[in-house]
Amino acid sequence: MPPPDFPVHERGNAQVTAELLVQTAVNGLLIGFVFSLVAVGLTLIFGMMEIVNFAHGEFLMMAMYASFWMWSLFALDPLVSLPISTLALVLLGIATYKLIIKRILNAPMLAQIFATFGLMVFLRSLAQFLWTPNFRVIQHSMVSDGRLELGGIFLGLPQLVAAAGAVISFAFIYWFVERTETGRALMATAEDRDAASLMGINSDRMFTLAWAIGSGCVGVAGALLSTFYYIQPEVGAVFGLTTFVVVALGGFGSIPGAFIAGLLVGLVQVMAGLFIAPSIKFAVVLAIYLLVVLLRPQGLLGKY
Repeated sequence: MPPPDFPVHERGNAQVTAELLVQTAVNGLLIGFVFSLVAVGLTLIFGMMEIVNFAHGEFLMMAMYASFWMWSLFALDPLVSLPISTLALVLLGIATYKLIIKRILNAPMLAQIFATFGLMVFLRSLAQFLWTPNFRVIQHSMVSDGRLELGGIFLGLPQLVAAAGAVISFAFIYWFVERTETGRALMATAEDRDAASLMGINSDRMFTLAWAIGSGCVGVAGALLSTFYYIQPEVGAVFGLTTFVVVALGGFGSIPGAFIAGLLVGLVQVMAGLFIAPSIKFAVVLAIYLLVVLLRPQGLLGKY
């Protein structure tokens, strides 16, 4: 089982054992992998066109709802419906680029910020209107009740499957970007879109692909999260804020940086809940964000 959700100083004379620390660290790493996958999608979009998608968390929320309704209406397990959820988010990402982002690429930064912020408010309000603010959970999925024990450390099967899915997805994206011709075209466009255009690379097509991949990442993450995390219209805000911290820590535009930072943020969050108080674990994460902005604005692996 996961460690008790109350801080160490409230446990009386109980000592923090090595086993408890390892258990907590493992829990942090498992959720950190999911943070990494969500952050990779956000940092890829920013690296391509330097536009921050404030609706990224709401995209995740929509993916979780897609998994929930396919389970509720058609009895499809979230792992079975994962390709459908991912495709739905890919299409949402493409539509967002074609209908909104493409029209504001050369607009002032304030207009770009308001566009994605407005989309965030719209999607959150739409979810509240259509599905009410009620909390929902998916029960009786293929991995909902399972767990593994390794040397006294318990691994929740839903979290383990989510972490494995996140790692596989990240590995595929990293391979695609670094090893394929299309991936190199993506990076060339991110580096200098004018020079890429002179080399025959269609910048508009690359931007569309970036939004498709970035949104597909949250489609996968949302389907995986839905097997063990609550689903409601505000859930995107929780992961959205954490994702911005991850991207800032790893470096905007750095895919490896987002992966490493996701693991670090996952560890910090659970350790803060263990040693301080669960109610302020997100505050600790946001404090890290402020420190990163002040001391190293380019992040761990960012260039600028």
